[in-house]
Amino acid sequence: MKSVVVGAVALALAGCASRSTEVVAKPTDPATYAGWDCERLFDELDAVQQRAADVAYAVDARAGNNMIALGIGVAVFWPALLAMRPDGPEAVQLAELKGRFEALQANVRSRGCGAPAEAMSAQRAAGLPVAAGDRLVYDDRVGAAGAPAHELGLRVSALRRDRIEFSVDIDGRSQPGLWRQDLAGNALADDRLSLLRWHRLLHADLALGEVVSGELMSGSGSQQRARVRGQVVATGPQQVAGREFDVAVVELFGDAPQADRADVAVTRLDGVMAVDRRSGVLLRLELRCANPEFALRRRLLRVEAAPR
Repeated sequence: MKSVVVGAVALALAGCASRSTEVVAKPTDPATYAGWDCERLFDELDAVQQRAADVAYAVDARAGNNMIALGIGVAVFWPALLAMRPDGPEAVQLAELKGRFEALQANVRSRGCGAPAEAMSAQRAAGLPVAAGDRLVYDDRVGAAGAPAHELGLRVSALRRDRIEFSVDIDGRSQPGLWRQDLAGNALADDRLSLLRWHRLLHADLALGEVVSGELMSGSGSQQRARVRGQVVATGPQQVAGREFDVAVVELFGDAPQADRADVAVTRLDGVMAVDRRSGVLLRLELRCANPEFALRRRLLRVEAAPR
């Protein structure tokens, strides 16, 4: 079965590849999901595969192997996911996830569900704080303190089962390409857009105290990269720009390349990010850094409802 949320895991196994061990599933009774309709089964399959990808990526990032390239729209290759550390606690997590995955697949087959639709289900879309056609308007300031403000507009152009897509305008002028984000809030922007983005930083259902890590990529043609870590310091409901959000606030810190000597030295970076935990929609991002590529203030001002 083809999954839309997690579709291809490109793995380059070297060094510890000889340790690759089959992920043996911890069985889950398929009856656990009896009575679930096809859409609910597909949503749970997406969630299980995304969690497996998150576990594998976290191990890889901690070990510094650079073995895994995880992108949007992929299918988990279970044996290779365990190659990094077949005897660690991640093995237990992956075994449990694979058991759930197989039980869900058994229900999908028995019900004759076929392939999942690309569009987000109406039930899931109804639970989001934004809808197709809504325009999110941000105050956007890139660069050192005192940088001029611009109006960044992101209009929801499509709700997919694994992501949200936005058309982009700056100061009312349409920009090429789409801004894409997964439902945790990780940016998957079109390279044609000159907007800073973050990769594999956020997870679904962020919990208070949770530690995250990932990468920032500058919005300029230089595509400089900064490694960042963060911790969730606050969660809860909050009204922002006239909408109700379930907010997670993440304090960030890390290292960015020096503006003039990117191949030699690094400079410190810190800041804060606030996202909605249901949709991943960005509410606020403040980054402080001596490198202007990673100095940014972006704050949601208002949400303009889709035209009726």
